[in-house]
Amino acid sequence: MICNLCVLAVAALLLVTMFTGEVAFAQKQGGVLKIGQFDSPASMSIHEESSNTAEGPMMGVFNNLVVYDQHVPQNSIESIRPDLATDWSWDEDRTRLTFHLRHSVKWHDGQPFTAHDVKCTWGLLTGKASETLRLNPRKAWYRNLEEVTTNGDYEVTFTLRRPQPALLALLASGWAPVYPCHVSPRDMRSHPIGTGPFKFVEFKPNEVIRVARNPDYWKPGRPYLDGIVYPIIKNPSTRTLAFVSRQIDMIQPYTIFAPLLREVRAQAPEAICELVPQNIYRDLLINRSRSPFDNRELRRAMALSLDRRAMIDILEEGHGDIGATMLPPPQGRWGMPTEIVETLPGYSLDAQKNRGEARRIMQELGYGPDRRLAVKVSTRNTTPAVNATVVLVDQLKEISVNGELEPIDNALWFAKVMRHDYLVAQGATFKSIDDPDQTFYETYACGAENNPDGYCNPEIDRLIDQQSAEFDEQKRKQLVWEIERRLAEDGARPVIYHTRSATCRQPYVKGFTSLVNSVYNGWRFEDLWLDN
Repeated sequence: MICNLCVLAVAALLLVTMFTGEVAFAQKQGGVLKIGQFDSPASMSIHEESSNTAEGPMMGVFNNLVVYDQHVPQNSIESIRPDLATDWSWDEDRTRLTFHLRHSVKWHDGQPFTAHDVKCTWGLLTGKASETLRLNPRKAWYRNLEEVTTNGDYEVTFTLRRPQPALLALLASGWAPVYPCHVSPRDMRSHPIGTGPFKFVEFKPNEVIRVARNPDYWKPGRPYLDGIVYPIIKNPSTRTLAFVSRQIDMIQPYTIFAPLLREVRAQAPEAICELVPQNIYRDLLINRSRSPFDNRELRRAMALSLDRRAMIDILEEGHGDIGATMLPPPQGRWGMPTEIVETLPGYSLDAQKNRGEARRIMQELGYGPDRRLAVKVSTRNTTPAVNATVVLVDQLKEISVNGELEPIDNALWFAKVMRHDYLVAQGATFKSIDDPDQTFYETYACGAENNPDGYCNPEIDRLIDQQSAEFDEQKRKQLVWEIERRLAEDGARPVIYHTRSATCRQPYVKGFTSLVNSVYNGWRFEDLWLDN
């Protein structure tokens, strides 16, 4: 009798498990996933791009040395897992990071993967290789990297000039894949070769991106899908219609803002939609090298014109976060609490008081209702960016600045901004990982390739290096907050607000986890499967 009860109990437990979760044996092989993508990238080369229009579809074509666990929502050092590396270790001084590599891994063209591919990749990224990248947005990530050396085919060591605990976090990002030595960077733009679960098939600009299952993937049983198709559907309403009618299975992750999310939920109530922080913030770009914007007081007045809460309410239906340069808590691991953010220069939520101060500054500079400052305000030609810029232009009018919207093709935007070919812009800082090293070195350090307004302060650079070398998390956090305060005092690219967006998928799309502090690191997709 007892044994019979045991059997019944086990059977009941199995039934509950089957109906409440995706059990290990439930995954199905096969099927092609269709993801509606919001725009067309400039190329397929992750290391030369700055938008997830390329990085997202291509992350599954490649592998990293290490990668963030694709099913842990909050990226952190603790969630980093082996990828092409089997293990890693630091030396006693924490200036040498050594990886042991997997054997018998093949590139998609059949060539063997070795430690020399790792050395070649970081030669490209640090500008030490004979060939060069057309654009190198993340070169600043590796300014502390002295050299990469190999010991045979399956061991590689990163030697640093000083300790940098966060190097491992940078290497785990979707922006840090290993490239093959034997393929030119030029060819990687049009036909990338990786070691990942999916092989590149084709890219037709403004039409479609396709990848197919790699039958020789080094991880047995993965991927589950036969392939992924990314039809490029630029109009948000058209993407929604395609999703509702099940012409696509998923809308590109992290691209559905609150107004569109309401529409999707109304038309497809069975859809699974998750709204999360993107770790992206909208910012006010002011070209400090061009007159009259080389005047610090003018830039301060423009920053004081911002009504952040109104922007969030208008553009995001209240779904957004006010913060400084780091993602606000609790999803952000390094951001300031709201009560501290509000003490930063220009970040008080009293918009009327701020604008009163801004008008006083403008009057001292000779501007007012009878002499208004006219300027073009540039932005990417995507719907969310254009809408945000329309609101920004309206707010600038409050301090006698007349802005004219100038939309720029998304594929051309990064190169234009890096040339500082604008006067004023509504930009967005896309943060790959929730770590100060990425934020500060890539977009605020002197001479960084992805520093859109050319900000440079040697004292801030010294503080950035100091926080980067700090092992104590609480001491590091205090240094980070000091840097954020100094950036606000300098008017360095004022943060308007941190965005939130959703991913919507059909209920039969299984195995996807929305990340809460990065839109870039969860696109490996080797565990996704279709239950239809």
